[in-house]
Amino acid sequence: MRLRVREAAAAAAAAAVGPGTRARPGGGRRAPMAKSKFEYVRDFEADDTCLPNCWVVTRLDGRNFHRFAEQHGFIKPNDDRALHLMTKCAQTVMQELEDIVMAYGQSDEYSFVFKKKSNWFKRRASKFMTHVVSQFASSYVFYWKDYFKDQPLLYPPGFDGRVVLYPSNQNLKDYLSWRQADCHINNLYNTVFWMLVQRSGLTPVQAQDRLQGTLAGDKNEILFSEFNINYNNEPLIYRKGTVLIWQKVKEVATKRIKLPKETEEKEVEVTRTRSKAVPLHCDIIGDQFWEDYPEILADS
Repeated sequence: MRLRVREAAAAAAAAAVGPGTRARPGGGRRAPMAKSKFEYVRDFEADDTCLPNCWVVTRLDGRNFHRFAEQHGFIKPNDDRALHLMTKCAQTVMQELEDIVMAYGQSDEYSFVFKKKSNWFKRRASKFMTHVVSQFASSYVFYWKDYFKDQPLLYPPGFDGRVVLYPSNQNLKDYLSWRQADCHINNLYNTVFWMLVQRSGLTPVQAQDRLQGTLAGDKNEILFSEFNINYNNEPLIYRKGTVLIWQKVKEVATKRIKLPKETEEKEVEVTRTRSKAVPLHCDIIGDQFWEDYPEILADS
């Protein structure tokens, strides 16, 4: 009786999905989507294909990162551990998704630029966004201990993402210039704000009131006259953010091999050249950067 019930259930399932469908064993490769009477639900999926011949930029931002930074004891105004961790995660994303030609990051955000002619995942915006954000977030948790050795991760961080298309090279350059200008504006404000709090003893509200309505020149004057800080001498990573580009890098590794006419293995140094996402801290608003690295905007 039980056998008949199982056979009936199997027959019903086969009738639902149609003839010629094979069950997928656990852990096996996904089979092509079977034809069935339920397949009409695919019509509800939105077409999110990115326009061709456009730069695809995926930008991610930390969610509630002000709270996250406070609870994990980030150093103000800039925490080198946090900045280098962000860059490590961005490098991991670029190594996994090789259609990315460059990336730019500052604070708790990173922008990834995909090739103009990329056909990765048929240019579906949802794929660009979810792959970048998920790879970045998982890397943040994975590499946390390498940068925050004495600070345990209290809870998983969150990141949101968006995909924007830029049809021309100038549009793309203007976007990246906008993000670097934002880095400068925010860092200048934060540098003055935290000097007023940490060294002048102002409360955060008092420091905010002090800076209300001030221009960049006013902030620079406060830093120089009250704290003897020349903002132009602050580290470039704080003022300019981080640019990641592909470069050929020579790596030397030690390998044990058995040489001809030798009875035992010996350690020898082997030099290999590979492409790596290399961090730069430089100006990308002017023309010099693009003249130095014309391959970024190449159509190949």
